[in-house]
Amino acid sequence: METLTVRRVIAAPIADVFAWCTTTTNYTRSPFVLKARLARPGEGAPYGVGAVRLHTWVIGWFRERITSYNPPYDFDYAVDRSFPPARHELGRMTFTEVAEGTLVVWTTTFQVRFPFGATLTRVVAKPVIAHVFGRILDAAGTALAATPADRPGGASG
Repeated sequence: METLTVRRVIAAPIADVFAWCTTTTNYTRSPFVLKARLARPGEGAPYGVGAVRLHTWVIGWFRERITSYNPPYDFDYAVDRSFPPARHELGRMTFTEVAEGTLVVWTTTFQVRFPFGATLTRVVAKPVIAHVFGRILDAAGTALAATPADRPGGASG
């Protein structure tokens, strides 16, 4: 198993960053996420506990279930199914207010289920997933840099 952590500071309020990152359809603003949708709403909030998110990336398909939801500070998820097949132990995003905005820490622990899976995970999958996570967070930074009225779901959206 490999653990991967990607960090970004996004110049926006913590509640806005949390909302953007939990809303799976926003991930398609990255060129590496082809399709993303909420398959089942969660308890108490669309992306709350029990929510099921489906993602199609250029590298595969993932069915995620939200297992912990503590807005605007953190949420955890489990990858229930994926292609290519992988073993997944942890998915977590945490959000902390900092002077420059919001620090996002995205962590996942996984291993692809192929022959030589540990090597493939470390040499190929880990850097690719780190890059995709980073591009998703970069997209969040770009989207949230817009004035509040120009943001998706803002006063004009």
